[in-house]
Amino acid sequence: VTFLNFGFKMRCHDERFEQMEKHAGDQGRIQSLIAGMKSPVEGSFGLQCPFPPIGWASALRVRCKICGITSLEDAISAVSCGADALGFMFVEASVRHIGLSDASAIASELPPMISRVGVFVNAPRQTILEAVQSCGLHAIQLHGEETPEDCQGYPVPVIKAFRVRDKASVANISAYAGQTWLVDSYQKGSRGGTGHRFEWDLLDEIRPFARPLLLAGGLQPGNIREAVEKVRPYGVDVSSGVESEPGKKCPLKMKAFTRELGLVGV
Repeated sequence: VTFLNFGFKMRCHDERFEQMEKHAGDQGRIQSLIAGMKSPVEGSFGLQCPFPPIGWASALRVRCKICGITSLEDAISAVSCGADALGFMFVEASVRHIGLSDASAIASELPPMISRVGVFVNAPRQTILEAVQSCGLHAIQLHGEETPEDCQGYPVPVIKAFRVRDKASVANISAYAGQTWLVDSYQKGSRGGTGHRFEWDLLDEIRPFARPLLLAGGLQPGNIREAVEKVRPYGVDVSSGVESEPGKKCPLKMKAFTRELGLVGV
């Protein structure tokens, strides 16, 4: 199981998808329509889709990653609240930094089907590979100045993070054609977990999304529905918005966040 391997169905903004829903009882017709669909994106990205994706605008259920996990208690609480993935900050400058041995101990206690994501900033390749092996990471998130070439050659999927403050921030995002994209707020001296949101309209510059897109930056229970309805991401990434203090997750906020997320489109 990888972070991108959830067996989801895509929300396809295509009249053929509407036809499929209207003829849900006619399996033969559905299979015929599915066979005629063509994906504009090469590769499967590790997905187990019931039919080829027409676009990466949004999954029927938006995936949720809770990042900055520092204790087993918070990890289990996040999973109980409905998180699909947990993020471990292997960045010493972060207030949510966790050591390799502690992260490995937490990972060993997690139930199956929960994806483990390691977050790194300009880390040496060997350091990342050691974390993948030690913690059984399903994906890595690169939050520094890594080039497209730096993102190649890993044994697990790569999520490339971009700090957004203006149109220029996303101008080069298409160069990372082999990675999942994560868009976060730009705050000088910080790498995520800032509690600040960016102008979501800036993402119009890269629509339609050619890759699965994860939205981060200032998300919290009070704005998650608005964020998802406006951006239509594949998934969301939250940290400070569900904390009682930096590095300590709040079960009530996590539950409120996932509950609001689950109401999108209802």
